[in-house]
Amino acid sequence: MKLNKTVILLVLVFFSGLLQSQINYNQRDDKYRLLGLKRAKEVYESAKKDFERAKELYSKQLISESEYDNNKARYADAEVNYQQSLLAVLFENQFVSVDRAVKYQNKEGKKFVRLRVENSSGGTEEFQKLINIDDKLFKSLQPDVINNVYISLSNNDGAIISQPYEAKISQLKFGMPVDLTFALLQDIDALTVNIIYGNGTTRSLKIYLQKDASQNIVAVQSKQFSQEGELGKTASYDLTLELFSGDNNTFRLEVVNLPQQITRYFKDAEGGARLNQFKFTENVNTRKASLEVSLPDRPSDEIKMDKPIQFFVLVIPNDKKIERTSDKTWSQDEIEKLNVGYVKLELVPKGKGRLLVRAPQLFYTVQPDGSVESTIEIVNEGTRILDNVEVKLDLPLNWGKEIEPSVIKTLGISEEKQVKLKIFPPKDISVGRYEVRIRTTSLSEGQPVTGEDKTLMIEVEGGSNIWGTALLVILILGLSAGIVIFGIKLSKK
Repeated sequence: MKLNKTVILLVLVFFSGLLQSQINYNQRDDKYRLLGLKRAKEVYESAKKDFERAKELYSKQLISESEYDNNKARYADAEVNYQQSLLAVLFENQFVSVDRAVKYQNKEGKKFVRLRVENSSGGTEEFQKLINIDDKLFKSLQPDVINNVYISLSNNDGAIISQPYEAKISQLKFGMPVDLTFALLQDIDALTVNIIYGNGTTRSLKIYLQKDASQNIVAVQSKQFSQEGELGKTASYDLTLELFSGDNNTFRLEVVNLPQQITRYFKDAEGGARLNQFKFTENVNTRKASLEVSLPDRPSDEIKMDKPIQFFVLVIPNDKKIERTSDKTWSQDEIEKLNVGYVKLELVPKGKGRLLVRAPQLFYTVQPDGSVESTIEIVNEGTRILDNVEVKLDLPLNWGKEIEPSVIKTLGISEEKQVKLKIFPPKDISVGRYEVRIRTTSLSEGQPVTGEDKTLMIEVEGGSNIWGTALLVILILGLSAGIVIFGIKLSKK
């Protein structure tokens, strides 16, 4: 009986080795990896049994050492192929997904994205039962863990717009999602999440960012938060309104801490229509608007030159009631307690001098040896003091001038001063008309100010000859006397 068992083992080893040699690689195993894994598992289990039988026969010296080594080598090859097939299936089924991407803003106005990623390979237990894999080997390969996951955020041009530029998750376990926080270097509502994991698998997901509805506010930003406004002119502040609310979509705009003498109104950036409230639609979470503020023509106790005026723009839910904003001066702490969207703005009233030249007479006649005397008035019609007001005359060649005063050191707002001009034509001047241009320049807060030019028209008349006139008179008188005498003589005849 013992001999029969030994013979049977020898036959089984022979035929199993022969069968093992008949199993060829199937190229479809690369395409259908699960079927390839099943095939590799069967070969591995068969080679394992053969090796155990050969080991038993070799211990009884019933087979040679070379036969034993051949069985051992086939077993080792089958084991490696099985493990490779198992790894290929595991890597093929690894999958990293984005569960959520929420955009939010901190108190300083900086934008962030809170990203949640998870290992959604899933089905490890069902997969294990499907192919009936040994628990010890299966767990040693950690099928529920994805190692070295790299994540970055980019815009439509492919440029990374997050800080850190790239985040690494050493191990992403099934059923244990990981939250990552990125600071946005570019404020956008849609971006691409780039994921690299496993054996080089890549994913690029273009996603629309969710808003943090827990804040229930509209974030407000302005690129031109501090401006200089000239008295009598209008300054404009751009406003970007971004919804972070899950309950409200209609809001009203209000301005606080701005003096009543300053006119203010809001405009829609697209149509230009005035507005005091607006509504976000279902697919639009960002709106553009502008605040227009018009300063009065003259400074006052509340509007002082070069003194900054700080004020706030509030975005208040339409169903939220607060006390009248125009009846008090609000501090930033009080505004923050309102829990509404706001932005702090600054307006610096500025003025500019404006030169006005008044000339009561612009046409003169003069003899060649005479002179023209004129008076002009210099008026500051602006909103800032003028410094070093200078009057200049552009004269024809060889003409002379006197200007008194030629420079006015300061000229206050609405102040006027007279300047006397005296102009001398040269003695050998020809008869005719000549132009003299009056130019005025000044400085207002270091900036040049030029007045409107005035032009004097001067006509030079021909000089009178006394002796020639006297001779002409004598000739006329003599001629008249001769005619009278001739007439008397003629009448006597």
